[in-house]
Amino acid sequence: MSTHEESGPATATAADTADGPALAAAIQAVLARVDAHARRARANGTDANATAAERPAEDGARAGDTTPAPAPRGELPVTPPPTRTPATLDALVTCFGLSDFEREVVLLTAAAELDPTTAARCAAASGDPARTYPTFSLALAALAEPHWSALTPVAPLRRWRLVELEDETRLTTTRLRLDERILHFLAGSPYLDARLHGLLRRAPVPQALPASYDLAADRVAAGWTESRPEAPLRVELVGGDVPSRTDIAAAAARRSGLGLYAMAAEDLPTDPAERDRLARLWQREAILLPAALLLEVGELDREQAAAADAFIAGAAVPLVVSSPDPRHTDRPRGERVTVPRLDDEEQLGLWSDAFADVPEVEEAHLRSLVAQFQLPPHVIRSAAATVRRDFPDEDELDATELAWRAGLTEARIGLDELGRRIEPEAGWDDLVLAERQRRILREIVAHVRRRGTVYQEWGFAGTLRRGLGVTALFAGGSGTGKTLAAEVMAKELGLDLFIIDLSQVVSKYIGETEKNLRKVFDAAERGGALLLFDEADALFGKRSEVKDSHDRYANLEVSYLLMRMEAYRGLAVLTTNMKKALDPAFMRRIRFVVDFPFPGESERAEIWRKVLPAQAPMKDIDAERLAQLTVSGGSIRNIALSGAFLAAEEGDRLQMRHMLAAARTEYLKLERSLTPSEVHGWV
Repeated sequence: MSTHEESGPATATAADTADGPALAAAIQAVLARVDAHARRARANGTDANATAAERPAEDGARAGDTTPAPAPRGELPVTPPPTRTPATLDALVTCFGLSDFEREVVLLTAAAELDPTTAARCAAASGDPARTYPTFSLALAALAEPHWSALTPVAPLRRWRLVELEDETRLTTTRLRLDERILHFLAGSPYLDARLHGLLRRAPVPQALPASYDLAADRVAAGWTESRPEAPLRVELVGGDVPSRTDIAAAAARRSGLGLYAMAAEDLPTDPAERDRLARLWQREAILLPAALLLEVGELDREQAAAADAFIAGAAVPLVVSSPDPRHTDRPRGERVTVPRLDDEEQLGLWSDAFADVPEVEEAHLRSLVAQFQLPPHVIRSAAATVRRDFPDEDELDATELAWRAGLTEARIGLDELGRRIEPEAGWDDLVLAERQRRILREIVAHVRRRGTVYQEWGFAGTLRRGLGVTALFAGGSGTGKTLAAEVMAKELGLDLFIIDLSQVVSKYIGETEKNLRKVFDAAERGGALLLFDEADALFGKRSEVKDSHDRYANLEVSYLLMRMEAYRGLAVLTTNMKKALDPAFMRRIRFVVDFPFPGESERAEIWRKVLPAQAPMKDIDAERLAQLTVSGGSIRNIALSGAFLAAEEGDRLQMRHMLAAARTEYLKLERSLTPSEVHGWV
């Protein structure tokens, strides 16, 4: 019988199940003891509920004596026939350490559910027609080798809630019921206890794992079998994402002969009594199924973290504590296993397997996906499923383009809440910039696009090892085209542009800035994004001389960002309005620096021509005269748009007078005044 599978509760009698005949025979053997006790009581005229120790000496019975009393005249003695013990009962006895007496209590309470004659036999043995149910009093009097300690709350029957008391104020005379979960287990119908539904979910075993994940699963399984006394059966699994950790734990559980269930630490009760009941209930399930538990620990408040620590510390069955980072706790952790980073060959193998039935996707295309995206196995499979669904229905896109788009979609997960995503539309023709700056921008694109060739195929990653991230600094005043240039590069590379406002990331609380930056980079590591850190001056001013703790932590924030930028697989761009304010040590760790100068009059005229759409109704609009305004490209866009709205409101064509009105508004915002030379000859 497989105890891993879930099924509905049993509805047939014990004899109808695979192990039913043996269970029915074991129940009849116990009921025979009840019948024998009833006969002895009638023959000796004693209280039917007296225990073996309370019976008269002439009864000849000792505590634990199971020899049937002589049958009344005219009746044959009833001797329980030898029976085959059901495997489920053996498992119950072994797992919970039941004594012979406790074993027979379980069978007696099972008889009340499975044998219709039990009620009458219990009433006869109790000497009370109304007491048609098992009790501890009856069990102590009739069953083999009785001992009082079996009745205590710390003994297996009550500790593991194998049996339940209908009224806990009357220990020996109240009705005893077999827990429903235990009844179905004995009858051969295993399932997860209904009281755990909604808290736990079954974790499926992955069909295959990458080699490095496979080794991690071996380490988890070994952590259970070689657990230390101070941290028994406990393993801490850190890194990666939740599905990857779950896949590794499920594979480890399968190798240990266990199933795996997962639970969120935030669902643990904070009340100690409720938490203890849940822990006992789960530990019983872990023994019955058998199974291990994966406890997913995310960001918890102080009370919930304390509850998780207490639950973990009390675990006496195989447990995996899953978290993005190692937990901060003073309690024993057990073996720690880190989810490994998949190397390029493993990534290529995953992409190849996922697209094995899509011949249009060639290996060269797959290598470009590997160079760009760092996705876990389940995400790659999801991307491949998307391509198979949409191809060949998409007439305009081939399978390779669909694969790239699928990877891009999967890589967005986790970044949308951390920054502003822009799907790039602008191209090189939209960018008004000197050739020197354009050349640097194209060089940056080449570094990103060809890094797979240079780092892996040509071996530079092995010789350089560190500082392989592509980092750039865009320096220039507001509106000089820094964001537009990042959008153009993202469009060229087929990536999303994520704008991260550093003024929102930086926190006055110690450690919070690093935490926010880590979230950004961890989410971006999947690839598919060009990170643009706007307003870098909020963090990257000249690192100050350390005068107090705040200065020291501010320097740590800068160092942390520099480290993550250098290790980032993709392209990270920083923008600043004050290049001279940046620390020289910081500048040395930036691979590219692009200056965005204030546009000259010819550049401004070109920007005006690109901003004004051809289909807009215009009259006497002169780009050369508009270029007399000494404003940046951002202000040019604002003036053009405002002028268009003024013309539309009048129901007229766009004219220079509309532009003049819009320019006055923009200059007020900039706290400047229009000079006569700037608007000479406009109207």
